[in-house]
Amino acid sequence: MLRTWLCACRPAIVALAGLTLLTGLVYPLAVTALAQLLFPHQAGGSLIVVQEHVRGSQLLGQAFTDPGHFWSRPSATAPFPYNAAASGGSNLAPSNPALAAAVAARVQALRDADPGNPRPIPVDLVTASASGLDPHISPAAADYQVERVARARGLAPQQLQALVAAHTEPRVLGVLGEARVNVLALNLALDGLQP
Repeated sequence: MLRTWLCACRPAIVALAGLTLLTGLVYPLAVTALAQLLFPHQAGGSLIVVQEHVRGSQLLGQAFTDPGHFWSRPSATAPFPYNAAASGGSNLAPSNPALAAAVAARVQALRDADPGNPRPIPVDLVTASASGLDPHISPAAADYQVERVARARGLAPQQLQALVAAHTEPRVLGVLGEARVNVLALNLALDGLQP
């Protein structure tokens, strides 16, 4: 009886083993090899390397709190900000008091860091992205920070505005998404400037 059952199930067992081998080993290895061959920078994590030291990835945000740097969009990942192993938003509704309190605290931190700036704060400086790892801010968010960074570094605001403009990436294909600024790339370029 067992022998009859095994004979009847043999095609299913062979199919399972073959598909497991194909989709669990052969296909991932082929895709990985092809990606490494055709897109080595992207397949390697889109790392930003400065003087043989990895400074981060173009795809992951970082926490900047120094007044002399542009600040990133807040992160909602836990247990620490920009935790790539815990990608995800806060999932708090706009009516949630916890979200309102977090936004109010972020607004206050921005106002305290730049008390002379009366302009409205761009929303992406006080709200986290859906992934919690967004490395970009809007050009308006970068522009909002220019005066603070210029003052902290002893640079002319016009010099920083030109730097922001040079690091502003346009919409994809001219229509998809919005213009954006990679904060890590901008701050690395900023660190290369001389006061």
